[in-house]
Amino acid sequence: MLKWVDTLDIAIELSERYPDIDPQWINFVDLRELVQNLEEFDDDPEKVNERILESIQQNWIKEKD
Repeated sequence: MLKWVDTLDIAIELSERYPDIDPQWINFVDLRELVQNLEEFDDDPEKVNERILESIQQNWIKEKD
């Protein structure tokens, strides 16, 4: 199961599941929703913060390159 701290693994899952989304332009509200909708994700929605979302976004951008 994925937790918020698994930012690289989350980014890999997002990259595979949403190949048509450009992570450079996604807002954090939408990013949070996409992460929470991943089947493998199981963590408290209140445990996320901007730094974690930024890390997921940066890792996702790197995965797309």
